[in-house]
Amino acid sequence: MEIRRVQITGGASYAITLPKDWIKLNKINKNDQLGLFSKPDGTLLITPKMISKKPSKTKEFTIDKDINQKYLLRQLLGAYITGYNSIKINSKKRMPSEVGSTVRNFTQITIGQEVVEETDETITIKDLLRPAEMPFNSTIKRMHLIVKSMHEDAMKALETGNKKIVEEILLRDSDIDRLHWLVARQCNILLQDISLSEKMSIPLSMTYTYFQLSRIIERMGDHVVSIAKNILKLADSKLDKKIKENIQFSSDLALDIFNKSIGSFFQKDIKTSNRNIEIVQKLEVLCREINSMAIRYDGSIAISIGHIAESIRRIGEYAEDISETTINYLVGLEKN
Repeated sequence: MEIRRVQITGGASYAITLPKDWIKLNKINKNDQLGLFSKPDGTLLITPKMISKKPSKTKEFTIDKDINQKYLLRQLLGAYITGYNSIKINSKKRMPSEVGSTVRNFTQITIGQEVVEETDETITIKDLLRPAEMPFNSTIKRMHLIVKSMHEDAMKALETGNKKIVEEILLRDSDIDRLHWLVARQCNILLQDISLSEKMSIPLSMTYTYFQLSRIIERMGDHVVSIAKNILKLADSKLDKKIKENIQFSSDLALDIFNKSIGSFFQKDIKTSNRNIEIVQKLEVLCREINSMAIRYDGSIAISIGHIAESIRRIGEYAEDISETTINYLVGLEKN
């Protein structure tokens, strides 16, 4: 960190010189405009990104004869989440058909990515979605509703034995992944562009909170999928009415904690968040009771029931994490 003295110019204006190396690095000339952002903690941020259009960030990958499709897909997802708005795949020879298949898969499981140019040797993918078009609040709310719906449908499948409901739950899990990757991408973009953060009225510290929430909800979705898969294994089994009722009751409680945790975040309700955390202990007791009842059944059935109880418990604990994240966030907003 450099220390520079504040000077008075013209008897009334305060001025400070800018580092010469920084001026050259950002190609700033006389009379260019700079963006100034005053933060609540007294920090003053200076950015040159107000003076010109933000340059396109392009990530290039070169394909050789030995193609690992899974590795290529991971690379494309990495470039997407990091914040590149253009991805180019090059091949010294004719592009293998496997690459085209991987690219199609990538554009289907991400949001805003489209192939804009394709030749025998290159494929260019561009991001067509502006960050402001998908605000964090809307994305988190959508993730919550999808997981909530999946969870409710899983309990319907347990009650009715309808295998088709389970299949639909498994398909919807990909929507949660897509939205989580979008939140991760937008967080990276905002951390790299302070001016965009200001335009969207999102403090940089808040972007990490949104990422935490999306990550928690994404994991909750994984547990709902686990519940659905184990319910599928129980479809042809005759479960006692009592154990079904206990599973339903504990599931309803976990879902209620989840709903209230999300609600307390958006309503900035720290007291409700605290109450949610305390209720999780009751859920843990209910899940232990389900495990105790499961030992009456044959091995494979008992194992599936145990997995369902464990996932319900984990969903409640993840909802607890949301409430803890909310408390941390709200305490940080409080003024001394």
